[in-house]
Amino acid sequence: MGAQARILLVEDDPAQRRLLAELLQCLGYRVVEAGSASQATALVCSEPVDLILLDVRLPDQSGLELLGFLRQQRPQTPVVVITAYADVRQAVSAIKQGATDYLAKPLDLDELAAVVADALADRTPPEELAQPDRLGQLHPPAEAPLDQLKRLVPGLVCESLAMRRLLQSLAVVAPTDVPVLITGPTGSGKELIAQLIHRASLRSAGPMIAANCAGLPETLLESELFGHTKGAFTGADRERPGLFRSAHGGTLFLDEIGELPLHLQPKLLRALETGQITPVGSDRPVQVDIRLVAATNRNLTEEVQAGRFREDLYYRLNVIELAVPPLAERPEDILPLARQFAQEVTGATVRFSPQATECLLAYCWPGNVRQLRNAIHRACLMCRGDVILPEHLPPQIARLAQASEPRSPTVGRLTQLERAAILAALQECGGNRTQAAKKLGISRRTLLYKLRALQEEQPS
Repeated sequence: MGAQARILLVEDDPAQRRLLAELLQCLGYRVVEAGSASQATALVCSEPVDLILLDVRLPDQSGLELLGFLRQQRPQTPVVVITAYADVRQAVSAIKQGATDYLAKPLDLDELAAVVADALADRTPPEELAQPDRLGQLHPPAEAPLDQLKRLVPGLVCESLAMRRLLQSLAVVAPTDVPVLITGPTGSGKELIAQLIHRASLRSAGPMIAANCAGLPETLLESELFGHTKGAFTGADRERPGLFRSAHGGTLFLDEIGELPLHLQPKLLRALETGQITPVGSDRPVQVDIRLVAATNRNLTEEVQAGRFREDLYYRLNVIELAVPPLAERPEDILPLARQFAQEVTGATVRFSPQATECLLAYCWPGNVRQLRNAIHRACLMCRGDVILPEHLPPQIARLAQASEPRSPTVGRLTQLERAAILAALQECGGNRTQAAKKLGISRRTLLYKLRALQEEQPS
């Protein structure tokens, strides 16, 4: 890709233009230079280019005005705007006018290389995607199951090592018929894991029926699970198949299984062991074929010890346990999830200011992914533009914003978990900051801020 891509660099400062041109040439791109808007206009009209790097401040015309002309003449050509850090509003305006991305001065060369590569990604020939990386090694085979899951669920976020390990285990377990117990705190995404199990299973063509044991009235729970005959009790004016029969040939997902009343637990155990249920009001068992997936935010071992959950049912459910980590233990997923949730609300790409990014990464997220989703949805509603600022976030998150100089933003003190994740990613990527940022699921700029904070924390 790099040997073929042709980049138009529009920069009026000769020294800066020469530096950027040499860097881009070292990366394998062909560079055409322009020192003014008029030169850029002439070049665009006379020869094709694959990408335009455009400085906002030009001697003869504003870069934003030139951007409008470029969008008309080359609507398919990506344009990356270069602006001073203090002029982020100009960058926001440029994005609204059709710019692909922006870079803030002083430029970070690693970030420049990554942004250019991202902007040109659509030009990558399919055969290049399977080529070795710069270390000469192909991606490990263990990543293949993740690729399959991502095809089943577009937009699946699994940047953190913890989530990748979880999903690799899921990919192995899903094609079997064994029961699965999903554990994890409230709001961590247990239902999404259950859906993935079903979609990746041999039962994917069948139904997936979900029920929350805590949300069903205890007096009706047996009828909901196993069905009832007409006239079985007052108000039973017709036969009801129940969840087990509705899930026949597919997957039955019982959320909050720890809330299942003790008197119903033997009946659930018998249904799992025999494959038969007995509807309320009937004495004739019905054969069912389901795969059970259960989830809980409780510690079922403690529930068993306390006598609130049957030990035999616990071991029957817990053939395979998939533990979903809390969001605080997978900070690499925070920003990708935030971007995805913003996309859901707005239908467009939403940017986060450096200060808002700091807040998102510094917050502990006791409500996990569900709380993050709600926070981003709120921010999108409060934000009148396409850049989310700290004041758009919920107050308990926004107050984490750190006062910093415009040209030297930091992310505050790093948690022990963040520090370990950053150092591990850098080691895995051989010190390459761009690759490490991608592995962590954060921007190159955010990684640089965190590295700066890490250096400031070191004793002098």
